[in-house]
Amino acid sequence: MLDAKYIINNLETVQKGMEKRGAAVDFSVLMENEEKRKTLLLQIEELRHQRNKVSDDIAKMKRSGKDAQPSIDRMRSVSETIKVLDKDLGEVETAIHTFLITLPNLPHTDVPKGKDDSQNRLEKTHGSPRVFDFPVLDHADIGEALGILDLTRAAKLAGARFPLYLGSGARLERALINFMLDIHTKAHGYKETLPPFIVNRATMTGTGQLPKFEADLFKLEGLEYYLIPTSEVPVTNIYAGEILAEEDLPYKFTAYTPCFRSEAGSYGRDTKGLIRQHQFNKVEMVKITTPESSFAELESLLANAETILQRLELPYQVLTLCTGDLGFSATKTYDIEVWMPGQDKYREISSCSNCLDFQARRANIRFKRKDAKKPEFCHTLNGSGLAVGRTFAAILENYQQPDGTVNIPDALVPYMGGQKTITNET
Repeated sequence: MLDAKYIINNLETVQKGMEKRGAAVDFSVLMENEEKRKTLLLQIEELRHQRNKVSDDIAKMKRSGKDAQPSIDRMRSVSETIKVLDKDLGEVETAIHTFLITLPNLPHTDVPKGKDDSQNRLEKTHGSPRVFDFPVLDHADIGEALGILDLTRAAKLAGARFPLYLGSGARLERALINFMLDIHTKAHGYKETLPPFIVNRATMTGTGQLPKFEADLFKLEGLEYYLIPTSEVPVTNIYAGEILAEEDLPYKFTAYTPCFRSEAGSYGRDTKGLIRQHQFNKVEMVKITTPESSFAELESLLANAETILQRLELPYQVLTLCTGDLGFSATKTYDIEVWMPGQDKYREISSCSNCLDFQARRANIRFKRKDAKKPEFCHTLNGSGLAVGRTFAAILENYQQPDGTVNIPDALVPYMGGQKTITNET
């Protein structure tokens, strides 16, 4: 959430930022309500000052034996007026908050202006796509032919866009989760967490999923609980409403969770395979840090995600998202796209974002510097480290062999109990 004072004092800058995003925002609502808020505060302050002064006079009158009843009656009326004004003030502040909570974050000056993902900026590539001397298959065909992936029976169990892993497929998915968690905890210094998979409305609001993206979420019928779309949601909110010590920052967490997304608006896109599912596994990285260090932490977050692909020897590219592709809560995002030979293109496998104080302000996550009088809002960052199902798919496509088998990347062999190849398990 953006700071109302910042918007009011930097209205032209904020308007340009929103226009760069392609967001049409009428700030007159905020400005009008802010004027009402200031007027009401002044009226309430004056009446309270008057009430306090007369209360002292009433006490003196009582001590001297004078009739204080007229003054008491007048102050009752003042108190009633204050109650009415307090109610009006509450309604105005609610209107301001309702307006602010719908605004996206402002894009960083380094973020390129663009209308969609076709205008994202390529930053670098790593590794060279393998040259095949046989017809390549996509991961769905490979997995089903080997008997390690059964999307037809998954649809029978739950419906479209749900996976069913079998045998070495289930083992490979689990191996990837353990491999990613081990790298992030042992090599990168993150603390492993296992958060709830169901969260409340306040938690969803804290990271920006609510109220704007309710249609994208799975909600429990009749309850204010939601299945998490990513572990960013519960992990970022661990310290919601708390004041942290500066010397304890940054906090670095990693978590494996299943993720649940309705994929509203994606009808007809990526209907085959594991690219766009209602349920998928992901290892997430979350950082809570100080304002001055957040962009350095973004670069290290990106490097941590890249490490997974490098150790798996999967070719990838890194892009800076343009304003038209930037997420609601982010000020800057790097996407990592892994090479998928079965689709003959790169596909997103990780997003690494700096949200500045946008989420921390919504969730009220603050820190206090030594000797400082007031706490400040933290900066929060998140990144996929990685999307497990998409990594599974990339391995099948990049490591496929002409006889239909799939080799296991060397880094995963210990996690597969020494197994080096997936053969037909039908």
